[in-house]
Amino acid sequence: MSKGYWVTLYRKTNDPAALAAYAQLALPAVTAAGGKFLVRGLAEEVREHGLKDRTVVIEFPTYEQAVAAYDSEAYKKALAALGNGVERDLRIVRGAE
Repeated sequence: MSKGYWVTLYRKTNDPAALAAYAQLALPAVTAAGGKFLVRGLAEEVREHGLKDRTVVIEFPTYEQAVAAYDSEAYKKALAALGNGVERDLRIVRGAE
């Protein structure tokens, strides 16, 4: 079974307080679901039309766990706290086998 990854690019922060509230709820929700943070921060280098967006990469033991974590009640509470606090692009992808 292949690993699963959340890859998130934060384009804009509209409400830092909402982002902080989200982080307080998201961290335990993600780690309880088996997620491990691999990347959290601004891009050091950008190439090929890249943007210096905040980037977060979270690894899960399986792709199915990555999907289940996003759909979990605990993570839904984190998303509710976030609301429109940020503009971001979150993708769930399979790792290479």
